[in-house]
Amino acid sequence: MAKQNVSEQFVDILARAGVRRMYGVVGDSLNPVVDAIRRNSAIEWIQVRHEETAAFAAGAEAQITGSLAACAGSCGPGNLHLINGLYDAHRSMAPVLALASHIPSTEIGLGYFQETHPDLLFRECSHYNEMISNPRQMPRLLQTAIQHAIGRGGVSVVTMPGDVASQPAPDKTVEHALVTSRPTVRPGDEEIEKLCRMVDEAGRVTLFCGSGTAGAHAEVMEFAERVKAPVGHALRGKEWIQYDNPYDVGMSGLLGYGAAYEATNECDLLILLGTDFPYQAFLPDDVKIVQVDVRPEHLGRRSKLDLAVWGDVRETLRCLTPRVKPKTDRRFLDRMLKKHADALEGVVKAYTRKVEKHIPIHPEYVASVLDELADEDAVFTVDTGMCNVWAARYISPNGKRRVIGSFSHGSMANALPQAIGAQFTDRNRQVVSMSGDGGFTMLMGDFLTLVQYDLPVKVVLFNNSSLSMVELEMLVAGLPSFGTANRNPDFAAVARASGAYGVRVEKPKQLESALKDAFKHKGPALVDVVTDPNALSIPPKISAEMVTGFALSASKIVLDGGVGRMVQMARSNLRHMPRP
Repeated sequence: MAKQNVSEQFVDILARAGVRRMYGVVGDSLNPVVDAIRRNSAIEWIQVRHEETAAFAAGAEAQITGSLAACAGSCGPGNLHLINGLYDAHRSMAPVLALASHIPSTEIGLGYFQETHPDLLFRECSHYNEMISNPRQMPRLLQTAIQHAIGRGGVSVVTMPGDVASQPAPDKTVEHALVTSRPTVRPGDEEIEKLCRMVDEAGRVTLFCGSGTAGAHAEVMEFAERVKAPVGHALRGKEWIQYDNPYDVGMSGLLGYGAAYEATNECDLLILLGTDFPYQAFLPDDVKIVQVDVRPEHLGRRSKLDLAVWGDVRETLRCLTPRVKPKTDRRFLDRMLKKHADALEGVVKAYTRKVEKHIPIHPEYVASVLDELADEDAVFTVDTGMCNVWAARYISPNGKRRVIGSFSHGSMANALPQAIGAQFTDRNRQVVSMSGDGGFTMLMGDFLTLVQYDLPVKVVLFNNSSLSMVELEMLVAGLPSFGTANRNPDFAAVARASGAYGVRVEKPKQLESALKDAFKHKGPALVDVVTDPNALSIPPKISAEMVTGFALSASKIVLDGGVGRMVQMARSNLRHMPRP
């Protein structure tokens, strides 16, 4: 058997860790690794047009599968392009291994062509960031990087000079068993007992849920029923907790709706479940707060806690629920459910009134039709900006759908690259990129990646020829909009010229058939929907707190608009209230 070189060993270990694809752009220092992938049937090289896309795609794949994903960039500028997507993956706790190939090892520190210092550049967006400067560091260094990414949830970066990658792998190296999944974490009995006493002593309990409730829907519902607690959620908790939820009071935060803010501020005890919710202005400062999180560094960094509980949400609730005394008083819960339904009823007409005659098209209407037509298990990737608003308010979760965006990092241009990674995990699953024209054009070159691999991603482009979220920020700050207008082409024509399906929609009555036709198309498709750039509803009161980074304390709603099918669920919850 021929002796392996470092690149071949590197690729073999990634394959053993479950990596099935590596996204990137080829380049001289990276060539030995790409060639090793070419000769290894376990891993596919995915050629993208920009390395930022590679990192976003890997991050999305990791979020969909829960397994390690990988990306790579050549020396200097090549791996520098990875950094934004890696920040997003790291803050989304997506396990990603990034290979930053490097200049020849003999030239490091001498101002060589394309020289950078990846060990410094990627430090802030990774749990582990080290360089293989000697073949004898393999395979232990790579195994350590993999275990950091999987075990801690986030990014590991391995830097490797091209000449080292081509050297023979060392003989008799020790390869230990790789960690490929994370354990559950159960809190100690003392913390469970303290939390149990606090719940029993509280008259009004509210649960506020984040992405840490993934896989814990049944446990949250059981606990909410036992203590008669309204259940609110942050944006990243929406897909995991809103569906089949008779205790739902909506979402809090900058895009919030319903009664979530009231429920979190009018209770005696607020329990934060798996959320690193960043907006302190929406959290109360005069009620008792408990936070449950598997990441101990999250505990207490957003609000003052009366109890910090280190543990998985599911395991914590499994321990807690049988111990707490059942509550019978539903008055607080029912009052919040009614407030929630009333709040949604008050805005539902925003997207239903005269929509078939409104030109340019209401973006709310586009999102509501998209929600109705999309598959029950569709994956939605969502651009940062106004697309976040439409997804938060109109895309209905059901336990099968996924909604992925740059919800923690807040980067533009994320939706299309994330759709690429999501679609590669399953070509038969519907993947819809909800793209804004600003975000789409930033990495538009990778629409060609869809064509090259015949990926059946459907891009629904909300084309209002402006950076409308930025316009809103300027308006709230009392500034005139400036530098926010986009002069756009006919994106459908661009799609067709690229070899994809493309259709342009300018009238509401064309929308439904256009989406249906695009969804039926077997390959990549783009629906360019010309939407109203003035679809920004401003709160009736603009406070000084709004001006400073949207830290809202007077009016707790930034945008007032429709809420799609959520109002139906709120009505249903009211109908199912026990009657005295």
